[in-house]
Amino acid sequence: MDNLPNLPDGEFLPPFEMNLPEKVIKAKLAEFYPERPIIMGRTAHLTKPSQLHISQGRVQCQARNECQAGCSFGAYFSTQSSTLPAAAKTNNLHIAPNCVVHSLIYDEISNRIKGVRVIDNDDLSEREYFAKVVFVCASTIGSTQILMNTKSKKFPNGIANSSGVLGHYLMNHNYNAGASGDITGFEDEYYSGRRPTALIIPNFYYKPDAKRKFLRGYALAGNAYREGWQSLQHQDGIGVEYKNKLKRAGKWKFGLYAQGEMLPRYENTMRLHPTLKDKWGMPQIEFDCRFSDNETNMMIDAAEQAEKMLKAAGLTNVSSRVTHNAPGLAIHELGTARMGRDPKTSILNGYNQSHDIPNLFVTDGASFCSSAVQNPSLTIMTLTVRAVDYCVKEMKTRRI
Repeated sequence: MDNLPNLPDGEFLPPFEMNLPEKVIKAKLAEFYPERPIIMGRTAHLTKPSQLHISQGRVQCQARNECQAGCSFGAYFSTQSSTLPAAAKTNNLHIAPNCVVHSLIYDEISNRIKGVRVIDNDDLSEREYFAKVVFVCASTIGSTQILMNTKSKKFPNGIANSSGVLGHYLMNHNYNAGASGDITGFEDEYYSGRRPTALIIPNFYYKPDAKRKFLRGYALAGNAYREGWQSLQHQDGIGVEYKNKLKRAGKWKFGLYAQGEMLPRYENTMRLHPTLKDKWGMPQIEFDCRFSDNETNMMIDAAEQAEKMLKAAGLTNVSSRVTHNAPGLAIHELGTARMGRDPKTSILNGYNQSHDIPNLFVTDGASFCSSAVQNPSLTIMTLTVRAVDYCVKEMKTRRI
């Protein structure tokens, strides 16, 4: 429990451990920046599996940090390791594998979504599935692509798009700043494994300040590590001495990098290409999205603050950087089918239900109307649970 008002506690498994240099840096920064505490990053890995996890066939994280390749241990939370097997046990789930959703089936007379049209991956044949209610949760870009590809006389620019904002207000977190430096000492210290999470300094700009040149804020993530053999690839060396050097761990370093909020802007958009299509006949996507001055100024501040903090912690050879990469690196795409109170400026209501079509819900990142600082996955899951609960109640009262 971290007891931070800007990052509320939940029910957690034990955190991953900090190595000794990280503990020392944490203590030093607590002296100079008590309002910017370092905590262990909260992550979806099993550090101490419960009986529920074990019953699902999941085991403890092996700290290999190859999560992006899929986890055969089920130690990293995913739909494949946790929620789909749980849903399958209810015997109320049908999975249609090896196909992609092409569009929704819309009935203009009843103003209802009747089902889903899919394309088989192998023979490219078309199938249709029918339902009383349809939840679209195919990722921010995928869901909006499906909605845009569903057109009718009433909705010529994409289903449920009477507002005209479908595809607009695209957001992604901003990783364009950081700082790093060397840690002296600790030559006899090392660590085991490759921890799949970093230290986190939660957003400390959660209170407005007219003096800052940007709105909202950012978090800083980081870790202490020893240079490995890869760091020698650009250095001179030959023979036995060089080979032996490759076996020895290098000096300790510590880095911080920013994860900044991106403001929602109408001009940041995605759209379907008018002619280019993929293998399944889906129109390819064009993006017109860039960071604004607000995000650039935020990253300048993040680099400056990270450098000051590392110097205060006693690091040497400290340097900071600001880059200008385009949105997309964070893979935290949000927006494009936003929630809102006004049907004229939003796609969904506060329960992720379409303003235009009562039995259509969109429950992934597309529904977000701001990006905040944190990773979005848990919020997506929470919004989905709330939307399902609301949907069940509406169906019982026959309003859907």
